[in-house]
Amino acid sequence: MIKSMTGYGKGECSIGADKYLVEIRSVNGKGADISLKTQYIPRDKEMAVRQMIAEKLGRGNIDLFITLRKGEESGSSKALDAAAFNAWTARIRETAASAGLQDLGDEVLLQAVLRMPDVVSQQEKEMDDEEWSLLYGAITQAVDSLDAFRTAEGESLRRDVLAQVDKIESYVSEVEKYEKERIDTVRERIRSRIAELGYQVDGERLEQEMIFYIEKLDINEEKVRLRQHCRYFRETADAEPMPGKKLGFIAQEMGREINTMGSKANHAEIQKWVVRMKDELEKIKEQTLNIL
Repeated sequence: MIKSMTGYGKGECSIGADKYLVEIRSVNGKGADISLKTQYIPRDKEMAVRQMIAEKLGRGNIDLFITLRKGEESGSSKALDAAAFNAWTARIRETAASAGLQDLGDEVLLQAVLRMPDVVSQQEKEMDDEEWSLLYGAITQAVDSLDAFRTAEGESLRRDVLAQVDKIESYVSEVEKYEKERIDTVRERIRSRIAELGYQVDGERLEQEMIFYIEKLDINEEKVRLRQHCRYFRETADAEPMPGKKLGFIAQEMGREINTMGSKANHAEIQKWVVRMKDELEKIKEQTLNIL
């Protein structure tokens, strides 16, 4: 089954008066590159979260964010650093005096000092097991939401990529329409060139050489292998849980057969259909980069 590596999911939970919003997004990547862009996951829980995300999502560049919306009755408290308070008070008074501001009121001074760095710090209450269980549930909800998003996107990807494989196969059938004409053209070209040069050649020997030359231009094996690759591509897309990398390898093999057909073509119309095959294959390669 095809899944996209691109997606978005979210989950949320309430802990006391506080609300946590968990958001997770992913784009394509070669491995599982997981970034926890939050301070609300305890350090001793990070490994378990990363492992859960990797198991559920597989590959991708994955970013997780947690936003806290504090309620009126918050579980955090504020602490006043007395040393920093006194230091800033003295510094502000000295600065005001040097600027000629002698009547700086206590209320104005207090408000100014409280805004200074390190004077007041927020102290978060450590999360207990029950609270962590609620937050972990929200993280799991976000991951499952992202996985569902990827599945829906994957179905759209599947339809597009298999439609392009169908086009390549149909173009092979178009190439076959010109094969007899191509052989006749090659024969006529050789005979015309010999006539232009005025050579006297043995007819039977000439026929043998032409057969040998035409066999080197035969593209039947390439057509057979290309059709086999197309069939294998479909089977892999439908049967394997994470086929992205394998589909990329199959697309490379398809490209080799198409390139060989083009190098052997010796016919303008066949070359046009080969170019169309290459165009569809490039679309397939781009899309397989985003398939899980």
